[in-house]
Amino acid sequence: MNLFDFFVQAVTTKYLDFSGRARRKEYWGFTLFDFIIIVAIGFVSHRLRGSILPTAIGSLSTFYSLAVLLPRLAVTVRRLHDCDKSGWWFFIFLIPIIGPIWLCLLLLIREGTLGANRFGPDPKAGAMD
Repeated sequence: MNLFDFFVQAVTTKYLDFSGRARRKEYWGFTLFDFIIIVAIGFVSHRLRGSILPTAIGSLSTFYSLAVLLPRLAVTVRRLHDCDKSGWWFFIFLIPIIGPIWLCLLLLIREGTLGANRFGPDPKAGAMD
């Protein structure tokens, strides 16, 4: 499974799936393509500044952000589950400066727990990629 497949899977079949676990590869694959789309929308918006279309592009940006809000949250919660942390740990992000650093560097980047944990079986077990 390539990285783009993780993005497609997160916004289609796992749109509201807050249970189970997500490997680092799944989380960062989703995040990579989410970031690429955000940058592309921003680039188009910037290039069209001064024309009639910025309102439409702004609406597209808003629509995209709302459309991926729940999949983004779901894949983050599943990633936290892989590290044997509750999804409620996501709210550490709200602590200024330290929260986002803690969430990203200490929770989302680290390797998940080996073997099964309280959130399900190890997603790496049996993975061929």
